Amino acid sequence: MDRYTFIENFNNQGCPFKTYLCYEVERLDGDTVIPLDEYKRFVCNKGPDQPHGPHHAEFYFLEQIRSRNLDQNQRYRLTCFISWSPCHSCAHNLTTFLKENRHISLRIFASRLYTSNRFGDYQKGLCELQEAGAQITIMTSQDFEHCWETFVDHRGNPFQPWEGLEAKSQELCEKLQAILRTQQN
Repeated sequence: MDRYTFIENFNNQGCPFKTYLCYEVERLDGDTVIPLDEYKRFVCNKGPDQPHGPHHAEFYFLEQIRSRNLDQNQRYRLTCFISWSPCHSCAHNLTTFLKENRHISLRIFASRLYTSNRFGDYQKGLCELQEAGAQITIMTSQDFEHCWETFVDHRGNPFQPWEGLEAKSQELCEKLQAILRTQQN
């Protein structure tokens, strides 16, 4: 993706209308992690006015992963960097996917929390996703930099953290942890 799209959509200070999801697939072999570089991609949501829309970014992500027919006899780890955490409906779809594909684990790094209950109770969705084995956390400066280096056509420019990045990440992390803790009790 281009630099402007990344900053516009992943800056945790903003409130963009689109959701971008960058993902990596790794094969796990004992203690060895083997990156599958041909499976590094990004997707975004599509509105009702776009071809094949409307669908959330997670829909397109799952569609692409399913099309890969990952070997059931191998173990895989999917890592997602997403501009908004999954809504309840998307969390449910990801949970179902994990339950159907026990050979796959999922890590989600979110830039910001999606807090609308338009598609169901977002807090419950995040907790169900965690209960299914997904690791969910808020992106830190290092995660934004990793995305910049891995998914952005940065043209040799280093990642420049924006003002307030770390403070906002910490605030969102505390909010997410409170959500996940509340449902465990």
